[in-house]
Amino acid sequence: MDIHVVDHPLAASRLTIMRDERSNNAAFRAALKDLGSMLVYEASRNLAVENFECQTPVAVATGTRLEDPPIIVPIIRAGLGMIDPALSMIPDAQVGFIGMARDEETHEPVPYLEALPEDLSGRTVFLIDPMLATGGSLLNSIELLVARGATDITAICMVSAQKGVDALEDSGLPVRLVTAVIDPDLNEHAYIVPGLGDAGDRLYGPRNIDL
Repeated sequence: MDIHVVDHPLAASRLTIMRDERSNNAAFRAALKDLGSMLVYEASRNLAVENFECQTPVAVATGTRLEDPPIIVPIIRAGLGMIDPALSMIPDAQVGFIGMARDEETHEPVPYLEALPEDLSGRTVFLIDPMLATGGSLLNSIELLVARGATDITAICMVSAQKGVDALEDSGLPVRLVTAVIDPDLNEHAYIVPGLGDAGDRLYGPRNIDL
């Protein structure tokens, strides 16, 4: 499996703001927006392009555009925070949705929403979620995409745990990973250590309904 850790000082500075427990919801969202744009930028590096003639005020230049923009698929709820930065980079991308809740006792993902094109054959999919912890939600989501024919899947996660990375590698599923960092461990509640806490709560406030 191809793993790309974005080692850049600006990415590291935004990640630090997200890690800092003193950062409020607004500061966390702003840092996530910046870091999300950086990760999508890196994930897009090898997308196929087509060239065309572009008239400048002076002469004709060679223009470039994406041949087939990817489908952006956030894993709800924390993944919702990455939609805007992804679309700021790729404004003509389609968007699908996968809903996964976490069972706080078993730490296993519980699917509750799937809004995707029926056929993903031949399409590039960017699966976005701020956190890759055990890998359960991501693997579940990748299996849904593969069932619809997807074979070109890039998972974009801001913070990844080594356990989740290992789970992706061992799965044999067609996925590559773009992340800002790989943290070494999980605690007894399956939160990434050192991590940044619950990304959904830090984006939107504590969850007050059961999904």
